Amino acid sequence: MTTGLRIEKQEPGPLHVNCQTEVEVKHGVGLHARPSVTFTRLAKSFPCSIEVAVNGSDVWLNGKSIIKIMGARIRKGSILRIRADGILAEEAIRALKELIERNFDEEKKHGRTA
Repeated sequence: MTTGLRIEKQEPGPLHVNCQTEVEVKHGVGLHARPSVTFTRLAKSFPCSIEVAVNGSDVWLNGKSIIKIMGARIRKGSILRIRADGILAEEAIRALKELIERNFDEEKKHGRTA
C-alpha cells in the first residue's frame, strides 16, 4: 500500500513546508541494522525534521535516530508514515519513500534479493 505525498505550505516563509507519505516495507527482514543505517543517514542529509510512525501508531519517532528506528522493530509488511517539516521537506519525503520502495538498495550492494 503506497499513497502519494501530502504537502501543506505554511506561512510566513515560502520555504517552510510540511509533508507526509505512507509506504509499505517490503524488505525481507524489515529495517534491521543495514537498512536502518541507510534510512537514518539519508534522513540526516536533509535540514528538516523527519519523523516516522509505524502501523498507524500515534507515536512519532525521530527519523534521524538510529536507536529509535532500530528500536521500533519495523518488519516486512509494516506501514510507515513519514512526515517532514521544514526546508527541503518535500525532497526528503520523496527520497526516503523511494529508498524504502527500492528495498534500501540492498540487492545492488550485496548481490542478493531481500
